[in-house]
Amino acid sequence: MANLKELRSRITSVSSTMQITSAMKMVSAAKLSRAQDAITQMRPYSEKLTQLLQDLSATLDDDASSKYAEEREVKNVLMVAISSNKGLAGAFNTNIVKAVKYKAGSDYDAKKVDLYTLGKKANDVLKKDYGVFKNNNEIYDDLSYENVSAIAEELMQLFLDEKYDKIVLVYNQFKNAATQIVQHEQFLPIEQFETEEEKQLDYIFEPSKDEIVKELIPKSLKMQLFKALRDSFASEHGARMTAMHKATDNAKELRDDLKLSYNKARQASITNEILEIVGGAEALNG
Repeated sequence: MANLKELRSRITSVSSTMQITSAMKMVSAAKLSRAQDAITQMRPYSEKLTQLLQDLSATLDDDASSKYAEEREVKNVLMVAISSNKGLAGAFNTNIVKAVKYKAGSDYDAKKVDLYTLGKKANDVLKKDYGVFKNNNEIYDDLSYENVSAIAEELMQLFLDEKYDKIVLVYNQFKNAATQIVQHEQFLPIEQFETEEEKQLDYIFEPSKDEIVKELIPKSLKMQLFKALRDSFASEHGARMTAMHKATDNAKELRDDLKLSYNKARQASITNEILEIVGGAEALNG
């Protein structure tokens, strides 16, 4: 059994760790509340914008959206891996790394795959096995629509310049604090949707339908990337809050076990001292 000094040291160390994980849990809980509000408020707008684009795209002439919907032979693929800059978030970043490796090895095995990483953690791991076209860690310093739009425009230009024939997003979709769902989502070319034959569109267009969609498609793509980053940001704090909650509980359990061991060792030590005193007294008397 460990001596009393060692047990006291371990109890102090575990107690300090428990305080740190508890504080991190509370910080993540506060950040999660704001991030969750942001993504839940954004989703209805994003979904309506996507629905509108789906309705219109099926009735357009080919020229109106062809530059972003052009289907080419897929030779070069760019995977946008969205992770975080910090760890201690459970399997949040690991799941992204696994998803990228799985997709690159199964869906795009015979193709050239490059990465555009948003977040430090995925980049640190994936750059060992794949070519990283670009890494952007600073986006989380100010996660605004304007900053995300600049990245989306860069991705759109890469597709228009035919540097990449397909661009996909890999990110964690926020469901709740304990659940994040890894998504593999096509960014470009935009997927074509067909409306049901019996569905009648009752829109009045001003200006023309083609002009509206030419403005709508880039905006929809920017919103798609912004939503993915917002989802990932909320998922990160949910995963970290859950991980720190479990870490705090584990530290508390370990601390209680160490205190029990310490009390047992202390009791045994006192008992031995009493026996030695009694034995010495009997020896003097005898």
